[in-house]
Amino acid sequence: LCWLCLIICGQRCKHVFLWFVEQEKDPGFWKEWAQRTLKNALTLQDLNKNVAKNIILFLGDGMGVPTVTAARILKGQLNGQNGEETQLEMDKFPYVALSKTYNTNAQVPDSAGTATAYLCGVKANEGTVGVSAAAVKSQCNTTRGNEVTSILKWAKDAGKSVGIVTTTRVNHATPSAAYAHCVDRDWYSDGEMPDEALQNGCKDIARQLFENIPDIDVIMGGGRRSMYPRNTPDVEYPGEKKHNGTRKDGRNLVGEWTDRMKDKVKDETREKQGLFEPADLPYELERNKETDPSLTEMVDVAIKILQKNERGFYLLVEGGRIDHGHHDGKAKQALHEAVEMDRAITRAGLLTSIYDTLTVVTADHSHVFSFGGYTHRGNSIFGLAPIISDIDQKPFTSILYGNGPGFKLVNGARENVSTVDFKQNNYQAQAAVPLSMETHGGEDVAIFSKGPMAHLLHGVQEQHYIPHVMAYAACIGQNKDHCRTNSGSPFLSHISPTLALLLSVKWLLC
Repeated sequence: LCWLCLIICGQRCKHVFLWFVEQEKDPGFWKEWAQRTLKNALTLQDLNKNVAKNIILFLGDGMGVPTVTAARILKGQLNGQNGEETQLEMDKFPYVALSKTYNTNAQVPDSAGTATAYLCGVKANEGTVGVSAAAVKSQCNTTRGNEVTSILKWAKDAGKSVGIVTTTRVNHATPSAAYAHCVDRDWYSDGEMPDEALQNGCKDIARQLFENIPDIDVIMGGGRRSMYPRNTPDVEYPGEKKHNGTRKDGRNLVGEWTDRMKDKVKDETREKQGLFEPADLPYELERNKETDPSLTEMVDVAIKILQKNERGFYLLVEGGRIDHGHHDGKAKQALHEAVEMDRAITRAGLLTSIYDTLTVVTADHSHVFSFGGYTHRGNSIFGLAPIISDIDQKPFTSILYGNGPGFKLVNGARENVSTVDFKQNNYQAQAAVPLSMETHGGEDVAIFSKGPMAHLLHGVQEQHYIPHVMAYAACIGQNKDHCRTNSGSPFLSHISPTLALLLSVKWLLC
């Protein structure tokens, strides 16, 4: 009973873990577990070929496989468990594939070129969003004619509602590829653009958010300062100049959007757009729970708004600050961001059904983040390895980075981590190579999927394959022939509503 309580309610029952450890000594425990998993796997032979009314993409920025594993352990430890045996919500998805993340001009990619791949369906150069590889970074005159559209636009053109939710700026690399065509990911507002680019007719990303697809139904994240005229004080931080508006053209994009939307939905304008910070949202560990929304809360509101459309919806959700934590060498911040994204995935699952909703969870790239050192079962993910170095005779944390700001010498030697608080939120884990900012990693990342046509995400795939599968499942964009008979009605196999209910119940229980 206590074990069931722990699973359902997340309450801590220490004696359960003693029971669990004892059970692990019995070979039958592992065999029975494997048999249950086998029986569940056999049910996957009955493929879900329904039309996906709704499609959701969860993008963990920088969430490589080591980050997924470490987040799983952290989730369990936050619930009083050892951690290793815990399941993330994404772990429960029946299909897993690997995504090859390279950009057309980069072995180790950036978040802009990868976003163009998994949103627009074509690989692109690093630093560019919503344009093909024929466009050259920062060269405005290579934009025209090389624009590529995203699955968000394909969904909107098909009559679906669409939304963007992110913990970064809404004009950051990941979300911007959903609506913008820009040869430089850093052109957040016209205040960050060179005069030559402006003279040649290129538009900043914030402006494109409101002009390219003017009726995006839900926009939630940060990035206010890119929407207001230069030197306009921020509404929340009026005394901090770094948060002032940055636009040179004098436009108030938020005001323009609000005026336009008033004519369409007078009672829902405030619900549909939420720019909660001048730049990125705060880390989950630093969030003011009274005033700052969590990713889970934003996803909850977004889905409830988008579900009002009988034709369904497309939602892009980015856990963007996983990446920022890693770049700063702050593994604790990064991993708590990943756990929060998993909570959001759980919430989305409760609000939707695998019968008609395809949900995909993936990353754009990895990081040079790792954890090791022969740590014992249940060791704090932020703790020390149980051994000391046989070279410098000093302890080390399990978590380390290949490069980054955590490199530090004290009297010409590696810092002794036992002399610092390595469990504090902003501790920068030790790094092998000194850099002001840690770098991305180049290995493949995971793709987790459930719902209609999720089985098409299998094996090792190119990253740009992802939106093509999602569009195929939803009968939008390029692939529509399989969706209709001569009379124009959908013909894909449908499971009964009763079976759909049973599958949903089974999903929640397992």
